[in-house]
Amino acid sequence: MDYFKKYDENPFSDLRWNIPERKQGTVAIMGGNAQNFRTPIRIAEWMTTSYPIESVRVVLPNALENKLPPLPNLTFLSSTESGSFSKADEIASALEAADFSLIIGDLSRNAVTAKAVGEVCKKIPRPLMITRDAVDLLISEINEATLMNNNLILIASMAQLQKLFREVYYPKMLTMTQPLPQIVEALHKFTLSYPVKIATLFNNQILLAENGEVVAVPLEKTGYSPLTIWSGEFASKILIYNLFNPSAFMRSAVCASFLE
Repeated sequence: MDYFKKYDENPFSDLRWNIPERKQGTVAIMGGNAQNFRTPIRIAEWMTTSYPIESVRVVLPNALENKLPPLPNLTFLSSTESGSFSKADEIASALEAADFSLIIGDLSRNAVTAKAVGEVCKKIPRPLMITRDAVDLLISEINEATLMNNNLILIASMAQLQKLFREVYYPKMLTMTQPLPQIVEALHKFTLSYPVKIATLFNNQILLAENGEVVAVPLEKTGYSPLTIWSGEFASKILIYNLFNPSAFMRSAVCASFLE
């Protein structure tokens, strides 16, 4: 399979040296609901203190506005009665103001929020990464138009990818019992059909796919665990390297797979 590569060490460590000394670039991190907002704030604080990003804005539902002290770089958007996001146009405006956006999750599972997220993902003109439970919301509203947006990046579990393939009636199936070559072939053909970029975890291998190219990185070589890979840090590191290296998703994702 000439479209498949496997790395046991980081071949793109030079990307770490490409991070500028002066602050540049803007990031929007969206997530949370009326009961849970720790993840987007935690990730934003980590990005702000660890990397020279000019602005990291946290986008939260306005159900939280009276629950938080005044903090810099917070944006509150209209929320549903259950305390999650409700309006696609507001979400689009907030995310399109950034160079790169991340929907980090902790969203309420409701049809209104799912529809709003789905609408934004269809047409957002700038890079947008979706991960954790936000992927489930997107899948419930997904169609081929969404997957044709080449700005969309999915950091998804294998179970979520199974649902995605079924939802769009993709002829290749994914199962947990398949050998690695079959999974690689499915990701290869899927990302040839759709320009969406994918990162997932299968059988202790980080799998990355873009434009038919698939890369595997053994989890034991990375410093992550099957739990920490979904904490939000892995997705955020991909975003950071990609922010400073535009149009280099695969190299950025491979570099992010290895802890510094």
